[in-house]
Amino acid sequence: MDRILTFTIDSLSGGMRLLDYLRAEGFSRHILSRMKTDPDAILLNGTRGFGKTFLQAGDRLTIHIPEDEPSSSILPVPMNLDILYEDEDILVLNKPADMPVHPSMGNHENTLANGVAAYYQKKGETFVYRCINRLDRDTSGVLVLAKNPYSAAVLSDQMRARQIRRTYLAIVDGISPEIGTISAPIARTSDSAILREVNFEKGEPAVTHFQRLAVKKNSSLIELHLETGRTHQIRVHMQYAGYPLLGDFLYHPVFDRIARQALHSFQLEFSHPVTKTPLRFLAPIPDDFKKAFS
Repeated sequence: MDRILTFTIDSLSGGMRLLDYLRAEGFSRHILSRMKTDPDAILLNGTRGFGKTFLQAGDRLTIHIPEDEPSSSILPVPMNLDILYEDEDILVLNKPADMPVHPSMGNHENTLANGVAAYYQKKGETFVYRCINRLDRDTSGVLVLAKNPYSAAVLSDQMRARQIRRTYLAIVDGISPEIGTISAPIARTSDSAILREVNFEKGEPAVTHFQRLAVKKNSSLIELHLETGRTHQIRVHMQYAGYPLLGDFLYHPVFDRIARQALHSFQLEFSHPVTKTPLRFLAPIPDDFKKAFS
């Protein structure tokens, strides 16, 4: 669904060129190029606005953001979505374990994308799948989807600038230190397309902060914060530190207490892409996670 936004130019922005103002507000090159050919996409005080026009305090900009082509390759599959929040710009969900975020070879129907496609279809809205913070198949918890190109561009910028704060909970084998930081580059292993490892020669920088919250049955409940977002980062870092996640089929396949990796995206904090309001969302801790640490 197309999105229409309005901006009133304040005294600080007066004197800026229109195009520079839109760039400062987070409009990506992709969005701007698509609007360029539409005479009604950018209206300045009710008439067509041009990129080189100088703005004045009190000016009113009306921006019509065109939607991208629908994600037609994703099959709608009705399922119960745990929606934590929704408005015109974002959809925040609590993803269950055993559910990939995207379809892949051999799994075209049991993914979060399929459920969201069915949800949009039922509402009669255009479906374009834009997942901002991705989670592994067996990692449960909160994640955010952008509902239009502009919110996707702004949230992606926040992610790159490390302005989206992600808080995870994990249960690890052993008694971890009370607090710690793991700074170790991560790379794909040479003999696998899936497995990752700490590799100081070929890896990309990765930093994970953790704090121990409780100890039980020679295991630790820890809280983690990521500075980077490498594939399998928490799983690889905690294994490297000597405290692998319980139930991790790739890095610590011990399933006596939980049947999947004990990792939960507990909290997500970011600024709303349009209103700039600080937001915080919590995902309830799943029953299997609770049972594994009971």
